[in-house]
Amino acid sequence: MKDIYILAIETSCDETSCSIIRNGCDELSTIVLSQIDIHSLYGGVVPEIASRNHIENITIVIEETLNKIGLKMEQIDAIAVTYGPGLIGSLMIGVQAAKTLSYIYNKPLIPVHHIAGHIYANNLVKPLNFPLIALVVSGGHTDLIYMKEDYSFEYIGGTLDDAVGEAYDKVARVIGLKYPGGPLVDELAHIGEDTYNLPIPLDDDSYNFSFSGIKSAVINLVHNEAQKNRKIVPENLACSFQNRVVEILTKKTMNALKKYNVQNLILAGGVSANKGLREKFKNLCYKENINLTIPKLKYCTDNAAMIGAAGYYAYKLGKRADLSLNAKASDKLY
Repeated sequence: MKDIYILAIETSCDETSCSIIRNGCDELSTIVLSQIDIHSLYGGVVPEIASRNHIENITIVIEETLNKIGLKMEQIDAIAVTYGPGLIGSLMIGVQAAKTLSYIYNKPLIPVHHIAGHIYANNLVKPLNFPLIALVVSGGHTDLIYMKEDYSFEYIGGTLDDAVGEAYDKVARVIGLKYPGGPLVDELAHIGEDTYNLPIPLDDDSYNFSFSGIKSAVINLVHNEAQKNRKIVPENLACSFQNRVVEILTKKTMNALKKYNVQNLILAGGVSANKGLREKFKNLCYKENINLTIPKLKYCTDNAAMIGAAGYYAYKLGKRADLSLNAKASDKLY
């Protein structure tokens, strides 16, 4: 059987990334150029700065990815690209680059939804076993998705307001941590104690989530303590916050596994790198005999390898785009 080589491009936010994936599971070459040092000066991603940096770096990143393993464009079978969701200015750079390569080299153009990429990052660890449930947790998404087969996405539930990653970053800012704050909250939580009485967000029988309430509770707590001239213990507040978030994420996910009678669970998205979340799911899945797959840390954050993995299965299923493909700031996967 002929090997299929996918060249993938990811520019949905502030990482300029290109990757070459063979047969949807073998990462042959990946370059990720991060802009974290630039955006940390502003306390968050500045869209205009992000898109300008993509313009400056996209051709360099593509060339380095090919040169790293000595492949030529003629050996590539298809071009996969993140078309959305994400920052529209950033997405447009990647989409335009992919369309140009597709046109010049007469290669199929494969549109990949960013969340599909996060899900298929797990295929770079081991082949996905179906049926499965995916918990997608990131700065923009908190979704439970049922998959009965490749590229079949059924929405079970998701956040009604803030995504979990957004809540982490807001809490980090309130307690004085630098950007990106989510990983720093996770680190503090592991050395702190659960001493603050925070609410469990949207603790009901649905499969939806809500993190605006606990975010507001943290903000109000910090404000009230300051008015009373009392100091917050950052590591204890981080621990209390993370414990509540992890509790509701794991509770609703495990309930969904039982309802759908599924034995396979995958985590996906930037927050799947969270140590507290990974540890809790490992313990629960061991007790409940659930097959858990967690992406490697390098595949949790935005990268083109995950787009190439998803793009391979989209390619096999005949999903194609023409040169009218455009970037979309928001787009549903389901």
